[in-house]
Amino acid sequence: MAQYESACTTMLVGKKATMDGSTMIARNDDTFLTISPHNFDFHPAVKGEKGRVVKSWLNGFEEEIPADNYSWQGVPNVDYKNRGFYDESGINGMNVAMSGTESTYGNERALAYDPLEKDGLDEDCIVRMVLPFVDSAKAAVTRLGGLIKKHGNPAGNSVLFSDKNDIWYMELVTGHHWVAQRIPDDCYAITGNRVAIQQVDFNDPDNFMWSEGIQEFVEQHHLNTDQTGWNFRHIFGTSNLKDRHYNTPRQWYGQKMFNPELIQDPEDTELPFIMKTEHKFSVDDIEEFLGSHYNETEFDPLGHGSDADKHRYRPIGLNRTQNAHVLQIRNDVPEEYAAIMWLCIGTPTFTPFIPFFTNMNDTEETFKNLTPEFDMNKAYWMYKALSVQVESNYSAYIQDDIDYLISCRQILRAAVEETDQGAAKLSGDELTEFLTKRNQELVQEMHTKALKLMDNLYLKGMTLSKLTFNMDANL
Repeated sequence: MAQYESACTTMLVGKKATMDGSTMIARNDDTFLTISPHNFDFHPAVKGEKGRVVKSWLNGFEEEIPADNYSWQGVPNVDYKNRGFYDESGINGMNVAMSGTESTYGNERALAYDPLEKDGLDEDCIVRMVLPFVDSAKAAVTRLGGLIKKHGNPAGNSVLFSDKNDIWYMELVTGHHWVAQRIPDDCYAITGNRVAIQQVDFNDPDNFMWSEGIQEFVEQHHLNTDQTGWNFRHIFGTSNLKDRHYNTPRQWYGQKMFNPELIQDPEDTELPFIMKTEHKFSVDDIEEFLGSHYNETEFDPLGHGSDADKHRYRPIGLNRTQNAHVLQIRNDVPEEYAAIMWLCIGTPTFTPFIPFFTNMNDTEETFKNLTPEFDMNKAYWMYKALSVQVESNYSAYIQDDIDYLISCRQILRAAVEETDQGAAKLSGDELTEFLTKRNQELVQEMHTKALKLMDNLYLKGMTLSKLTFNMDANL
């Protein structure tokens, strides 16, 4: 069967770089299909169920999983039997967040000596093999590294992990070799579909992890291209035309947004991965980046540049974005309601990120049990339809959509604080039930608000027809 790889964009923000001291990891899930319906599923904790097996629908991977697991969420394909699970993202019952994966490409020099393993652990099963079983971000790197050692890796992938203290970014680039880097607390990082990690310090295991034997592998096969240092991007990554037009411009634009004082080249394959800025980040900043398309530059495909410039670079927000997410672990509230999954089903350029407190016992009905058929009662289809409607008459509708998104953010920010206040009085099952109900209420409020916008745009569209002709008041 064909594999449906993702071509995504990633952002990570350390706890000292955020406004509220939370860690945040985020990604656009951009498939190669314009339409690929996704469910939002909740998986409860399990105790003592031995003999369970995860088996890929896309290759020969199969592995028994532990008898116990924490609760977790996933955002899988509806048609998983043909397209694979691809659970994409979630936060488990220990407030460990995972997003997987960012498709990442190793170079032919390294792959010649450690080729990809056809039946290894790929991104279709990677979330369900790791997230339910780990109690920290670093433990997640260790578990995934062990699975890659045992089964191999069939595709280049990067994976995001976080907990309340740490963010780890892990790049799997050949059949068995990888490096993971801890994002410093006062920094942010952006990447898209290329090897991002640069200099690796093998004397600093608190901030770097790596596959067994990777230094010897590089030395044996003469893979280090630099006179000094050990630059993972140079050794294992690519620097080609695709990088300069498909990959690095997204990194450039994100750094332009958050470090506007820097003058950089969008085609520079040496752009830094780890960045510092005086700006402190909110969820809103990350949402804006994930929905961006080189706004207010000549490269905006919805802007006023030349045709060559408008199609020169691949934008961040795409019509192929099936879901976008910001996984936030807060440090200013009790851990029982500290984890929020901000989920955008649809196109993040035009539709809102809805907060889900992950201490839940179910997801909302409009986000699950989808079918491949269009159904306006389901969130995926409704928000996709809204996105198409706005983009189809962009100049006439964009301000209405901007006003709508601003209003949504204000409502949802206030709703999170109101939920925190109610949660502070509860515990145990009562708290979980309260948070689940609040999630569902917010979904329904946003559903109603989206339909109202669509109604208004339809009415506005009736006044924009070119099939009209006025001669006098009676004709």
